[in-house]
Amino acid sequence: MIDQKQLYEMIQSPEESWRLEKTVSQTDSKKFGEAICAFANDLPGEDQPGYLLIGVSPDNTVAGLKLDESIEQRLLDFSKDGRIIPAPTILTKIFHLLGGDVCVAEVMPSSLPPVRFNGKICVRKGPRKDYATEQEEKILIEKRNQKGATYDVQPCIGSTLQDLDTNGFLLGYLPLAIDADTLAANNRSIQLQLGSLQFYSPRYDAPTHAGILMFGKNPRFFIPGASIQYVRFDGTELYDDDVAEKTFEGDFLTQFGQLKSFINNNIVSSHLPELGVAYEYNYPAKALEELVFNALIHNDYTVNAPIKIYQFTNRIEITNNGGLYGNARNDFPNNNDYRNPVLSGAAKILGFVNRFGVGIQRAKKALEQNGNPEPEFITDQTGRFAVKIFSK
Repeated sequence: MIDQKQLYEMIQSPEESWRLEKTVSQTDSKKFGEAICAFANDLPGEDQPGYLLIGVSPDNTVAGLKLDESIEQRLLDFSKDGRIIPAPTILTKIFHLLGGDVCVAEVMPSSLPPVRFNGKICVRKGPRKDYATEQEEKILIEKRNQKGATYDVQPCIGSTLQDLDTNGFLLGYLPLAIDADTLAANNRSIQLQLGSLQFYSPRYDAPTHAGILMFGKNPRFFIPGASIQYVRFDGTELYDDDVAEKTFEGDFLTQFGQLKSFINNNIVSSHLPELGVAYEYNYPAKALEELVFNALIHNDYTVNAPIKIYQFTNRIEITNNGGLYGNARNDFPNNNDYRNPVLSGAAKILGFVNRFGVGIQRAKKALEQNGNPEPEFITDQTGRFAVKIFSK
């Protein structure tokens, strides 16, 4: 983050630039979102942060505003609520100056461009904000390839465009991910449309792992660990008899739908304690959905073993491959990070998660409201992450 001397230099700068935007507005969410998105895209490729200054007048003087942490929260929400995908990295700080307060949002360049705000790719061309042209979109895709990236955005070598359900992408996903105006004017190839959303690598002329997982006709052919194994045991230990078993496989959209239905129809049960009172449930469906979808999104797909959902008579254990990732190791569950950021963004677009980084908290709250004991998280193992949810 900049210091006070650097802030004064920015305030007094006669012009905005590709790294700097100044405003006096505290409520213009569209302006904030477009600026943050453009800084994250870093079209010039300088790999330097951009700065949004709130509390600066058009004449480049401090506007005399009185600001509090609510403006910081408004800015930080852009990294969590799914309006900007992939989620940007934002730091904020309020400076209390002689002429008033100025809030600074520092936005780091994304390792996964193109970044979109409400479905549009925002870029800066000198001091001016704009939406990316087709050629600029290609530049951002190539920049992502040069940066190196997470497993989900790496090419799935050996696969081709024919291995994807492109109709599912065009009809079921694209209208949710891209704004209507851009779609109406769209003359891009299917490869570029997929590539712009990190599902295809034009450089390797192959789908990415995220593309195979999301829209693959047979994901397990290329990624053997792309499945979920459910087992119900007649007891509390693994050596007890298993009385039901099911494997979920296929593309993510299929798995999400099947799991949601299965949880509600086969795992959650209710009973009426007495006439005139509400039904009681062994588990809240919302908590199970959040935790299962969390396992799908954060799974380490380089491992061939499936995600596991084991239901015992007194609890459910959900285990995915790969331990806590990145910043999430430092202060779980308050810190979050994304092993598969493209999959996380896709789950948000499809409506299977509501906000980034709050799934665990939402699940814990749902369990508490239902009267279930506190869940137990196994976070100290590098090779797996697990949660135990205890029956009411």
